[in-house]
Amino acid sequence: MDAIDRKILAELQHDGRISVTDLAQKVGLSLSPCHRRLRALEAGGVITGYAPKIDAAAVGLQFSAIVFVSLRDTSGESVQAFEEAVLGVQAVIRAERLFGDPDFMLHVVTRDLGAFQLLYDRELSRLPGVLRLSSTLVMKSIVADRPLPL
Repeated sequence: MDAIDRKILAELQHDGRISVTDLAQKVGLSLSPCHRRLRALEAGGVITGYAPKIDAAAVGLQFSAIVFVSLRDTSGESVQAFEEAVLGVQAVIRAERLFGDPDFMLHVVTRDLGAFQLLYDRELSRLPGVLRLSSTLVMKSIVADRPLPL
């Protein structure tokens, strides 16, 4: 990866819908080389997809929480079962495995507190291997979806 690839990535983080023609112009390449580099970045797994950024509150998801999860057992099977199950919980918009305790951090969005309570009681607490859940409510998002510092 060179400086031009990084420029391509930076432009795409700023505007994922930019045309290849405009992208080429912004990074100082002609169309064909820019297109080849773009396809190589996609094929190499550097670019993993293109998606719009959606304002959660604008679509009725006004409640946000971070849920910390400790598992009873952290054997490979238990961790894998938990990870596979959490993939099916639509309200979890980000899940991260952590070193130490707790074992996982889940970022959750719901309509409101009542919807969060139902999710917590009916889905999150019933995920495989859960020993303990601890949650904190998000008061305000300061930095969200910041582009990577390329």
